[in-house]
Amino acid sequence: MKLQFRHQKFQADAATAVCDVFAGQPFQAPTYRIDPGLGQIDLYDARQFTGFNNAPVAIGDDKVLEHIRAIQRAGQIKPSDALDGRYNLTVEMETGVGKTYTYIKTMYELNKRYGWSKFIIVVPSVAIREGVYKSFQMTEEHFAEDYGKKIRYFIYNSAQLTEIDRFASDSAINVMIINSQAFNARGKNARRIYMKLDEFRSRRPIDILAKTNPILIIDEPQSVEGAATKERLKEFTPLVTLRYSATHRADSVYNMIYRLDALEAYNKRLVKKIAVKGISVSGSTATEGYVYVQSINLSKGNPTATIEFDVKGNSGPRKVARIVGEGYSLFANSGELAEYKDGYTVQRIDGRDSSVEFTNGKKLFAGDVIGSVSEEQLRRIQIRETVLSHIERERQLFSKGIKVLSLFFIDEVAKYKQYDAHGNATGGTYAQIFEEEYNAVIGSMQLSLEDSADYLKYLEGIPVERTHAGYFSVDKKSGRMIDSKLGDKKERTSDDVDAYDLIMKDKERLLDRREPVRFLFSHSALREGWDNPNVFQICTLKQSGSDVRKRQEVGRGLRLAVNQGGERMDENVLSRDEIHNVNVLTVIANESYDSFAKGLQSELAEAVADRPRKVEAKLFDEKFGEDTALAIYESLIENGYVKRGELTEKYYEAKKNGTLEMPEEAAERVAEVIAVLDSVYDPNANKPENARKNTIDVTLDKDKMNSRAFQELWSRINGRSYYTVAFDEDELVKKSVAALNARLRVSRIYVKVEKGEQVATIESKAQAQAGESFARADMTREEAASYTAMKASNSVRYDLVGKIVAETGLTRKAVAAILVSIEKGVFNQFPDNPEEFIIRAANIINEQKATAIIERITYDKLTSAFSTDIFTAPGLKKGALGVNAMEAKRHLYDYVIYDSTNERDFAAQLEAHSQEVEVYVKLPKGFYISTPVGKYNPDWAIAFHEGKVKHIYFVAETKGDMSSLELREIEKAKAHCAREHFRAISGEKVRYDVVDSYERLWELVQG
Repeated sequence: MKLQFRHQKFQADAATAVCDVFAGQPFQAPTYRIDPGLGQIDLYDARQFTGFNNAPVAIGDDKVLEHIRAIQRAGQIKPSDALDGRYNLTVEMETGVGKTYTYIKTMYELNKRYGWSKFIIVVPSVAIREGVYKSFQMTEEHFAEDYGKKIRYFIYNSAQLTEIDRFASDSAINVMIINSQAFNARGKNARRIYMKLDEFRSRRPIDILAKTNPILIIDEPQSVEGAATKERLKEFTPLVTLRYSATHRADSVYNMIYRLDALEAYNKRLVKKIAVKGISVSGSTATEGYVYVQSINLSKGNPTATIEFDVKGNSGPRKVARIVGEGYSLFANSGELAEYKDGYTVQRIDGRDSSVEFTNGKKLFAGDVIGSVSEEQLRRIQIRETVLSHIERERQLFSKGIKVLSLFFIDEVAKYKQYDAHGNATGGTYAQIFEEEYNAVIGSMQLSLEDSADYLKYLEGIPVERTHAGYFSVDKKSGRMIDSKLGDKKERTSDDVDAYDLIMKDKERLLDRREPVRFLFSHSALREGWDNPNVFQICTLKQSGSDVRKRQEVGRGLRLAVNQGGERMDENVLSRDEIHNVNVLTVIANESYDSFAKGLQSELAEAVADRPRKVEAKLFDEKFGEDTALAIYESLIENGYVKRGELTEKYYEAKKNGTLEMPEEAAERVAEVIAVLDSVYDPNANKPENARKNTIDVTLDKDKMNSRAFQELWSRINGRSYYTVAFDEDELVKKSVAALNARLRVSRIYVKVEKGEQVATIESKAQAQAGESFARADMTREEAASYTAMKASNSVRYDLVGKIVAETGLTRKAVAAILVSIEKGVFNQFPDNPEEFIIRAANIINEQKATAIIERITYDKLTSAFSTDIFTAPGLKKGALGVNAMEAKRHLYDYVIYDSTNERDFAAQLEAHSQEVEVYVKLPKGFYISTPVGKYNPDWAIAFHEGKVKHIYFVAETKGDMSSLELREIEKAKAHCAREHFRAISGEKVRYDVVDSYERLWELVQG
């Protein structure tokens, strides 16, 4: 099969944008004498030293800048303030839309208009270098038909230096492709490109290249241009530097002249729609010491590690990620989960091999996970879901002549291919799982009316062992597949030319239906080599790591598919609605749907440029008022300065000449109007202030603390007490057993597969930022059968009775009596999920205990009391105005830090009733009442003006909903304990109650 190339407007527009920057430049093809170097040269050789170089830019810098700004305004790009060097231009193009095609076309156009013929393409990796070279091969005939000439292109090789002489001496368009590592080194690692070489007539290759005054094209500059590389690039003495990428770094965008970002490419149907199948485990047994090493973090100080582990939650264990250092104890930081008791303290973090070692001897490497659902089960589900998606897509597209491919990335060849002692190859774990799952899916496939006889014949004609193949590095001696060596450890990519060559060579063959291979397994380090347009499923069979970004993962399959005739499935072949029905890339993620979709949308929003705001009347409201704003807006339209909400060239011309016409109301304020209009390119202009920036530190008002009112209040509430409970233990055991039998249900462990896809149109960057550019479609659950083997007795010893005693405060005898009396089926839930069993059982017992307490608790006053030191203790919460803090005049502190909108509203009412309230305080955590169901910290202490109310001193708990059904038994018990406590320490002088508003409080203090 041969891919067909069509002319696409956006690619022509990008090429035109570059060329128009130099409008007015004369067509020239100057020659010069190439440095011949040392040695004898005959007459024929002398002719070979006539060189052709790029003529210098003949138009002035002011003209170039004027052109750039006009191009930017037409493309809705913020105009450059000044020229960034002579001459740097930036083009942004989304992955998968034909970036390489575009800059090849740009070379032809620059040559056609100005005679420029020398180009050097700088790439960051071997993978991209080989991909660029393949693009030149594939488009050669296409461009030759368009322009009547061919480009001479080659990959720089320091062992083939005659190519550089030919580059300089050939009058045709010449392109050298070079990866940055070939010239970016000094000292003992100095590259040959800088050396005077005997075989190159004692010349330096860099000098010969620099004399051609080449145009540099930097492919993926964010990966190429470090500080050192930028300096090295200057040695090429480029005429112009063009930068092409989908993800430019914000600090390295120089004179952006064309932009086709992710949002625009998607909405214009130039790339595939993305669907996600997320796979996650719901629940955790907390029996196997779950630890996932996300990454090793290197900096100037000691290395740290980002580790995910279980922590104790209110209703069971939950997973959290923490950045940890040596000495970090998972046991202490998990809420003392028993699974981490045996030696889970970080002993060593080694940045050299990216490992973490614990004091129990366990050593994990970045990406390793232990104690989860067996990895094999999760990978099996991923492979099955990939096969299911593949067959679904294949059935849909077969009649359109489109071959469907699925791509698996793995991190170890042995998981796909293994070799015995004699070198005979056998399938690894993943190959075996794939064949089992593929046969199961095909065997259970329900025939559909849409399934043609030809499709069924196609399926039957492909044996399972021939429909998958591995693309890996190959050992030249043994011929065995081997793990790819990392050439770039930061990007985790390989420099294996042969492996990329095999991928590129097979690119078109794999698109042909006569080739049975439909499922491809490749090493994750080779991912940059893959950009086959008919990859419809991508599945990464390894634990998610922070080293690969989501857009990098999906980028391998974004290109629009082609049919058996090599035609791209775009708007030339399909209707607009059909394009994203046919072209859907499904990512079978190794994490939850929410996690992947959220991460991908966040990266998408990060990469999408801010659009200029529309020019509307309301733009001027704040500065000029509504009436004048409307007059200005109407004037801008009447004078042709604004069209369809965008500023026109007529406006910029009038602004430049100082001839802007304004309505009478704004005639004296032209500069202010211009300032508002200039702000349309500033994404931060007119944004509401970020309330989270208004952080405040709470300060104690010592005058209020020393006031008579507060001292009187404090003296009445600061007493401590102790309690006694005389409930019937046998009765409590009986009620607890009944409640546990009725309500104790420990959640089962499931593997959950959720699917969602991008919405039809992504309206804005804000939509992606808000996580609204994906829509969830459906969800299936599968019970994690492998957990049945995970009994607590296998690896973690539990003192079940002791744990519940610690949580409830009951005697061991009472707890044992409860446990032996509950139904067998209820108790048998314990081995599957011990931690959740303990937490839920203790909660239910505590609720029964709370009911008994209300009836039989008594409090007595102690001689000790709380000190006012609790009001100055370290760790008082900071706040942010408008977020969780408000200014206060009657409060003991200058601000009230609130935990809910209900607390905020209550404090605002206390402030508003200053004629009634003399002083109040949101009580700190250091003030508490001991209860049988845990320490209780009331919300507020309030002192009213004498003579206004019956009860001057009041302690209040605020609740949003006062329904007794809504107040849980334990909360009701705590409130009852508080009433008894205050009655014991102050008699009737202090009133305590639970209120939902200031009005309810006022009723209580009056009565």
